[in-house]
Amino acid sequence: MSMSASISSTLSILFLVSILKAVDGGGIGVSYGRSATNLPPPAQVAQFLAHSTTFDRVKLFDADPAAVQAFANTDLAVDITVPNNLIANLTDLRFARRWVRANIAPHVDDVNIARILLGNEVVSTANRKLISALVPAMQNLHTALIGLSLQHRIKVAAPQSLAVLAASDPPSAGKFKDGYAAAAVMKPLLSFLRATASPFMVNAYPFFGFTIDTLDYALFRASAGGGVVDESTGGVYSNMLDAQLDAVFSAMKRLGFADVDIVVAETGWPSAGDPWEVGVNVDNAREYNKNLVEHVASGVGTPLQPNRTFEAYVFSLFNENLKPGPLSERNFGLFRADMVPVYDIGVLKTEVGGQEGSNAPVQVLNPTLPSKADSKKWCVPKPNTEMLLLQENIEYVCGQSINCEPIQPGGMCYFPDTVAAHASFLMNEYYQAFGRNDFDCDFGQTGMITTIDPSYGTCIYSS
Repeated sequence: MSMSASISSTLSILFLVSILKAVDGGGIGVSYGRSATNLPPPAQVAQFLAHSTTFDRVKLFDADPAAVQAFANTDLAVDITVPNNLIANLTDLRFARRWVRANIAPHVDDVNIARILLGNEVVSTANRKLISALVPAMQNLHTALIGLSLQHRIKVAAPQSLAVLAASDPPSAGKFKDGYAAAAVMKPLLSFLRATASPFMVNAYPFFGFTIDTLDYALFRASAGGGVVDESTGGVYSNMLDAQLDAVFSAMKRLGFADVDIVVAETGWPSAGDPWEVGVNVDNAREYNKNLVEHVASGVGTPLQPNRTFEAYVFSLFNENLKPGPLSERNFGLFRADMVPVYDIGVLKTEVGGQEGSNAPVQVLNPTLPSKADSKKWCVPKPNTEMLLLQENIEYVCGQSINCEPIQPGGMCYFPDTVAAHASFLMNEYYQAFGRNDFDCDFGQTGMITTIDPSYGTCIYSS
């Protein structure tokens, strides 16, 4: 075979693989925002996601080169976001080409960039100039990708909110809002997505749509037989997310775009909030996100989109203490800044018995939560304790005749492989072994007592 034929064959195989991946449409990702203090460096985050979690994709909210390059050689699919304030500039094709050469081209050899995302919820901004610039900017970015032969590998999309809908109940009645945005954007946007084999990405949050009477429905607790019935189709909805996704599907179908794939660009539930925020606690956050991961990957689909998996991104990776708004806005994270899980949704890997699972140390983030074991207490690190101090705690405990094998490679508490998680386990072992006195959990004021069992998977905390 000639070299040119070999190259052609290789390119054909790579193209086929990319098409197959696009058709598959599944996968669970996480949104990686950085509006917080004391976050670990991107390189550490990337390695943690790649080696210690089951996430296969990540959504970045900017194109910071250090953050993008951190995911080199990880195989994680990476979505990069262009902020709203750059969209108007991208209507100039020359600017779009420069942006792609500066922000995409340097990384394509070793970072699995999957999409460029244009802004966030642009159609709902009511900014006519921004809205009118959206699709031309997307077209120019696609053209720039064509110039580098990247258009089949990297797609261009634009996440929108459910506020683009004028009606969503029942789901079969879903339709987009009338007016300028619909006329100027929705049909051209969907036409572009169809032509480029890109998905319609939507931020779908049952948390923002539930009432006290529909909490079970929002948390996936309703049974299929006891769910909400769409009288027009006979479809029975056992959860609010399915209803939201089918409302979007119905709106797209009304415009003739039922064949465009739907991706859940963001969804989640906060673990702590202000006293007036209903349904906000660790247990509900755990239940929603755990059920979400199981449901969208199950292949069950929705009443109007049966027998399919959904690509979905959990919002978010970290609690972000610099975000404005109510307390809940700063507590959507699956992990604290020290990478200790806030709660378990089954995305942490373990190597014990060849099984995957999670449940890493759970901290008391909401003091109003009821105790699950009033007679038992555990010792865990205080939130945001410096890693150097926690490492000193590990070394101290291991020098006090405490068995430290569980945190060693192959040990039952090795994963997640972080200083904070290892310190949490050993500080509790010391506390339990030396009498369970409050001062046994002091550790230079870096420890705290909790009544919520931090055990996870095969890592069982003594009590």
